[in-house]
Amino acid sequence: MGSSCKEEEKRVWVEGPIIVGGGPSGLAVAACLSQHGVPYVILERSNCIASLWQNRTYNRLKLHLPKHFCQLPLMGFPPNFPKYPSKYQFISYMESYASHFSIRPIFNQTVRNAEFDSTNKLWVVTTNHSVYLSRWLVVATGENAEPFVPGISGMELFRGPIAHTSVYKSGFNYKNQKVLVVGCGNSGMEVSLDLCRYNATPHMVARNTVHVLPREMFGFSTFGIAMALNKWFPIKLVDKFLLLVTSFILGNTNDYGIKRPKTGPIELKLATGKTPVLDVGQLAQIKSGKIKVMEGVKEITRNGAKFMDGQEKEFDAIILATGYKSNVPTWLKSCEFFTEDGMPKTPFPNGWKGEQGLYTVGFTRRGLQGTSCDAINIAEDIAEQCRTVKDKTCCDSHIIHLNNS
Repeated sequence: MGSSCKEEEKRVWVEGPIIVGGGPSGLAVAACLSQHGVPYVILERSNCIASLWQNRTYNRLKLHLPKHFCQLPLMGFPPNFPKYPSKYQFISYMESYASHFSIRPIFNQTVRNAEFDSTNKLWVVTTNHSVYLSRWLVVATGENAEPFVPGISGMELFRGPIAHTSVYKSGFNYKNQKVLVVGCGNSGMEVSLDLCRYNATPHMVARNTVHVLPREMFGFSTFGIAMALNKWFPIKLVDKFLLLVTSFILGNTNDYGIKRPKTGPIELKLATGKTPVLDVGQLAQIKSGKIKVMEGVKEITRNGAKFMDGQEKEFDAIILATGYKSNVPTWLKSCEFFTEDGMPKTPFPNGWKGEQGLYTVGFTRRGLQGTSCDAINIAEDIAEQCRTVKDKTCCDSHIIHLNNS
C-alpha cells in the first residue's frame, strides 16, 4: 500500500507539452511556445543544455555554415560573432538564448519510457526520478543522440586505444602516432586534419563515396549559393554548377581516393541526409600525402588493420568517425510514427507532427534551419489547441498528485 502511494506522489501533471531533450531543438520549441504563452517542461538527461555540443565535440570545431543559417527562432547571433562561429561561441549563444527566454530544463532526467495512455488520452513519460503526464509530447532528442559504433571484425583484439569522435578533443594525445580514422565525413576529415597539426599520421578510411565541396565559392558560402540558386533552378542543374566550380577549385577528388557519389551533393543531402564535406584544409593535406586515404577495413588485427585492397598496416590508435544515431526506439514505446532507426516515417516538411499529441523536432536532416522550421510549426499547432480548450481545464478529469521537488 505504502509503495503505491509513493508512486502516486512522484507523478507530475504538465499543463503544456513535455519536451524530451534540452539541445538546440528543445530550446527552439520552448522559445516559440513561450511566445504563445504556452507552458512546458523540458526533460534533459545530462546536467546542462546542449550536452552534445558541450561534451561530445572536438575543440577546433566550427559551424560548417554561416551563422545566419544556424540561428534559432526569434533571436539571432550577436553581430560581433564571426561568419563561422566556434563551438564555444555557439554554446554561449545557446546559453544566452536559454537565459533570454527563461528556459530552465529539468536536468538529470533520463527518460526511460514514454507511452500514450489511450484510456486517459495522455502521454505518460517515466524518468529515473518521476512520472510526467501531459496531453502533448515533443521528441527533441534529434538525429544525433547516441554515438554509432560499427561492428568491425577483430576490434576486440586491437592492443591500442579505440575512441569514437564523441570523446575526441584534440590530437594532443596522438602526437607522432600512426592513427587509423574510420570514416570520411566532416568529422573524419576534420579529425584527420587536426591530427596532422600534432605531427600524427592519419590514415583515413574512405569506404563510401562522398562529396567534398569548398566551404566558399567566389567569397560566398557554398551552401548559401546552393540555396539561392535552388529557388530559381532545378536541383540537378544547381548540383552540376556546384560540381563544375568545385572541380575548378579543388581538382578531381577521385585522383586522391575520395570517390564522388553519382547523385549530386544537394540532391543527395535532401534525399538521404548525407551531408557533403566542406573543405577547410583537409584536401591540401590529402594531396600532400600527410593524410593517407585508405579503402575499406576488412578486419582489425592486434597491431593494426587489414584493408579490402589487401594492404595490412600497423597503427598506434583507432578513431571511429562513424557518426551518430537516434535513440528514440529505446524509450518511445508502442509508436508507429518512427522507423526502426528512430527517424520519422513521414518525410520533410511534414515529419514534425504525429498523432495523439506527438511532435518531433530536429529530425529533418536539414540542420538548424530544419529545427527552426519544426519548432515554429509545433508551437503554433499546440497554441491553437490550447486556445480551443481554453474554457476547460486540461486536467479536470484526472486526479494528479504533484511532487514538491
